[in-house]
Amino acid sequence: METLSVVLNALPYILRGSLVTLLTVGGALSLGLAAGVPLAVFQVYGPAWARALIAAYVWFFRGVPVLLLLFLFYFGLFEAIGLNLSTIAASCLVLGMASAAYQSQIFRGAIQTLPAGQLKAARALGMSDGTAILSIILPQALRLSIPGWSNEFSILLKDSAMCFVLGTPEIMARTHFVASRTYEHLPLYITAGFLYFVITLIGVRLLRVLERKVHIPGYAVSGGMEA
Repeated sequence: METLSVVLNALPYILRGSLVTLLTVGGALSLGLAAGVPLAVFQVYGPAWARALIAAYVWFFRGVPVLLLLFLFYFGLFEAIGLNLSTIAASCLVLGMASAAYQSQIFRGAIQTLPAGQLKAARALGMSDGTAILSIILPQALRLSIPGWSNEFSILLKDSAMCFVLGTPEIMARTHFVASRTYEHLPLYITAGFLYFVITLIGVRLLRVLERKVHIPGYAVSGGMEA
């Protein structure tokens, strides 16, 4: 009963951390989307020097552990350039830069899935490449990217737990704080794990609904094949 009492008393405090977790993940996903789309476009259609720079960016952020990236930027680069960010803002920025590398590859794959003849047909109609990409290619590629984006949401949610090392008051940080004072580590960490599971389940289900709502006829959707 004492263990249950500790968990119930700590639950409102930990649940407030879930709001910070959602804010961090949402900010990182948004930043990754805003940067990942142009990175993907330039990687497919850009000049050789742009493709090389983007490849180096992707290689760096996909090759370095998230925990090291958090320390490298928050305690290293941000301090060196005098950028004074809150722990939540810094977590969003670092996770967003890392997510941009992964999302760029999701969008790049979606763009390359589309028939190459679409761009040629747009040129034949007198469209510029930029207009054709914005009006024809990207609307389809973004819809095809939703399954990969759903996976990126799950990964970012799990990576956000490492932000507690910066003092970000998210689920893991608050759970660790309570556990270190009550010594009820197992039930509290199980509770935190259950919260992550519920958030993941809800987020993935919502993205699955969005995918089915905007899917392109003739392409497969998650959980089945298009008739």
